[in-house]
Amino acid sequence: MAAAPRRDDPAPPTGSARTVDTQVIVVGAGPVGLLLAGELALRGIRATLVERRHGPTTESRASTLHARTMELLDTRGLLADLGDPPCEPRGHFGGIPLDLTLPGPYPGQWKVPQTRTEAVLEEWALGLGADLRCGHTLHAVHDRGTHVEAAAADRHGTPVTLRADFLVACDGQDSTVRALTGADFPGVPAARELLRADVEGIDIPNRRFERLPGGLAVAARNPAGVTRVMVHEFGAAARERAGAPHYDEVAAAWKRVTGEDITGGTPLWVNHFDDENRLLSRYRHGRVLFAGDAAHRQMPIGGQALNLGLQDAHNLGWKLAATVDGTAPAALLDTYDAERAAVGAAVLTNIRAQALLLLGGPEVEPLRTVLAELVAREEVRARLAAMISGLDVRYDVGGPDHPLRGARLPHVGLRTGDIVCTAADLLRSGRGLLLGLDGPPPRVDAVPADRVDTVAARAAAGSPLDGTSAVLVRPDGYVAWAGGPDGDGLAEAVARWFGSP
Repeated sequence: MAAAPRRDDPAPPTGSARTVDTQVIVVGAGPVGLLLAGELALRGIRATLVERRHGPTTESRASTLHARTMELLDTRGLLADLGDPPCEPRGHFGGIPLDLTLPGPYPGQWKVPQTRTEAVLEEWALGLGADLRCGHTLHAVHDRGTHVEAAAADRHGTPVTLRADFLVACDGQDSTVRALTGADFPGVPAARELLRADVEGIDIPNRRFERLPGGLAVAARNPAGVTRVMVHEFGAAARERAGAPHYDEVAAAWKRVTGEDITGGTPLWVNHFDDENRLLSRYRHGRVLFAGDAAHRQMPIGGQALNLGLQDAHNLGWKLAATVDGTAPAALLDTYDAERAAVGAAVLTNIRAQALLLLGGPEVEPLRTVLAELVAREEVRARLAAMISGLDVRYDVGGPDHPLRGARLPHVGLRTGDIVCTAADLLRSGRGLLLGLDGPPPRVDAVPADRVDTVAARAAAGSPLDGTSAVLVRPDGYVAWAGGPDGDGLAEAVARWFGSP
């Protein structure tokens, strides 16, 4: 993959206020904002990313991509650009080892530095035509009813007014947009915290959630010789912080918990995270929407926070694009809030449970013992693995009952004529898919050909698609309808998710 395009404001400073007219303003150019901008640009929507940073992040941050996220990146043809990341089949639930292996092409957790994920998504989004403006500080957001306006200042202090049909906040857990709009963000305040740092020049044993008398210690040394340490002292309360902790605080806590002295190391990055747990009351506020950590704040246990945000963007992109270009059926955009808020609530619940197991002191040991025994049962292991990997998501899409309805389209091999492909290959266009599996799909005159590809294919015997004549798949890969050759309910599903031709 070529180097990512330079992140900069494309317009030179003029010394006077400027106005930018676009279709969607995306605030925040982290992974979530970049994926959303790419999804919009893929469908011909002008998306302008506004980023406070002056360039790409150099911090480690999230480094885990789960199975469902790998599948959605596959549908956009982006996996090859990630290189050959290592895959670890073993994860954890609250520090209790958990095998994440499940049916599908990408089981386990894939270790991709966030810097790499951002570079891949940035090149893809900008290559499709998204506009990235770095060094911009947002000052105000106004929903005018017919459009939205945002006031910002560029890196030179020049005022910039951006006007668009919609604005999406992808600006992280301390979201500026959330603060400016006063969006209700209820939840549980922080009680405990974990200190972490990437350190050069130390030689300590690797540890995986080692529970010692005084606290929890994690250490992992990478091939470059950098060790990530994480430490929590049992009973220590989360502190209010204006910024990152000092490395001396991390080293002191590490010594109290492990007895090891790491003060001689060179910190490359110091950070902390806590167990604050909050979810927006609504993901949509008129023409202002929220995605990723701007919509939900949680402890980043097992990489779930990044993956939850990327899947928010994947759900929102096609719905917002159809709304902007005028092809969306009524209430399509509202399904983003209904679907992703429910998923967010479920994920935050499992993260709260894990935080208690992980950071609790001796009082949680009986609970950890019981859970470890239950995880040895396959049905429990598979349930928890699907929850963490994002493979358990099932939306309420309406229509006749069917085992596939609302679930993700299984990743199976398909034959169309002489061509062998996968379901992911058929979703690369970013459009919906009407897939006939037992000959041509049922005839529906109202299928909009500019929004839905119609394909006849054969699945291998014994696949999860056996016994199903046809499926209608949304652009995000979830089955909107499945049934027999009579097509009962298909026309209604097409109208609900894709509108009229």
